[in-house]
Amino acid sequence: MSEQTFEQMLNESFKTIHTGEVVEGTVIDVKPDEIILNIGYKSDGVLTKNEYSNDNSIDLTTVVKPGDKMDVKVLKTNDADGQVILSYKRLALDRGNKRIEEAYNNKEVLTAKVVQVLEGGLTVVVDEVRIFIPASLVSDSYEKDLTKYQDQEIQFVVTEYNPKRRRYIGNRRMLVTAEKAEAAKKLFDTIKVGDVVDGVVKNVTDFGAFIDLGGADGLLHISEMSWGRVESPKKAFKIGDTVKVLVKSIDGSKIALSRKFDDENPWKDATSKYAVGNIVKGKVARMTDFGAFVELEPGIDALLHVSQIAKEHIEKPADVLKVGQEVEAKIVDFNEDDKKISLSIKAMFAPEKEEAPAEEGDVVSVDIDKVIAQQNEETEE
Repeated sequence: MSEQTFEQMLNESFKTIHTGEVVEGTVIDVKPDEIILNIGYKSDGVLTKNEYSNDNSIDLTTVVKPGDKMDVKVLKTNDADGQVILSYKRLALDRGNKRIEEAYNNKEVLTAKVVQVLEGGLTVVVDEVRIFIPASLVSDSYEKDLTKYQDQEIQFVVTEYNPKRRRYIGNRRMLVTAEKAEAAKKLFDTIKVGDVVDGVVKNVTDFGAFIDLGGADGLLHISEMSWGRVESPKKAFKIGDTVKVLVKSIDGSKIALSRKFDDENPWKDATSKYAVGNIVKGKVARMTDFGAFVELEPGIDALLHVSQIAKEHIEKPADVLKVGQEVEAKIVDFNEDDKKISLSIKAMFAPEKEEAPAEEGDVVSVDIDKVIAQQNEETEE
C-alpha cells in the first residue's frame, strides 16, 4: 500500500462541498464590499456585497463582524482564483419564497418596509423577495401621490403567488377596508343622537364639511356650522382641523352633525334683550327690495322693513343703507317661537302717542324663512 502524501491527507481532512449546497460559515474577515468565511473547506468562501443583499448602498462592516456564523449557499466550488463563491441573498430568497408561499396559503398579514414607490404602486421586500402592491390595492380610495409611503412599514396580504414568473402581488386595501368596517361597527354601536364628539375635517365643499368621527364620516352642513352666518365653509375649516361637533341625527349610515350647541344659543336670552320697545344696534347683513336684514349678534337677524327705515318714503333700502353699515333701531315686534324680530328706525323719531297707523301696504312683520327660501330659489335659477 502506497503512503499518502501530506497534501492528500490534508485534503481528506476537509469536508466535501457541492454547488447549490447550503453550508454554515464563520466570518474571519469583513470589508465594506466583501466577507470572507471559513466553511470547513480547503479554501475559504467569498461572499460579495452583490450576493449578500439587493441593497447596493449597504456597508458589510455594519452588518457582520468576525466570529459571526451564517448560513450561505455555494455558487462555485473553485473559481478562477481557486476560491469558493458564496451567496447569502439567494439562500434568503429561497427561504423567502417558502415564507411568502406559507403567508399566501394561510392568508397571513405581513409587515414590510416600502423600498420603492413607482407610478403604478409600491414595492416591499420580505426576506429578499420583492412584492408589488398595485396603486389600486394600496388603499380603499384612490391616492394620486404615493410618496408618503416611502420607507414606511405597511401591512398587507399576499393575494398572488407565482414563483415561476417571480410574480408576487400584495393587497393592503383588504386590510384597510376591514379595519374601517370594524371601526364603523364600533362607532355605530356606541354613538347616539345628542352626543358631542371630536372629529377631524376630512373634506370641505361649498355646502359643508365632512368630518371623520373615527369609523365613519358625518356631514356638517353650512347651515349647522354656527349660530351665526357662515359665508364659506372653506374659509371656516381646513382639512386636518380637529372640531367638536354635536350628533344631530343618524339615518342608517348617514350622520348629520351640528355646531349649534344649546349653551351657545343666542336666542336663550333674547326675550329680555330684544323686548318690544328696546333700542338696539346692529349691522346691515344683507338687503332685498322690501327691507334690510340687520345682524344684532351672531345668530340673530332682525328685519328692518323698507317702510320703517325713514320718516319719508324710500323706494328700496339700498337708497339709504349699505351692507356693513351700523344702524340703531327700535324693536317693534318679537316672536320667540318663530325666532323673528322686526325693527323700525322711523318709530324712534315720532312720539309714541302720535304714531300714525301703518299706511296701507306697509308690512312690518314678514315671514323671513319664506323670503330667504324665495331668494335661494332665485339664486339657483
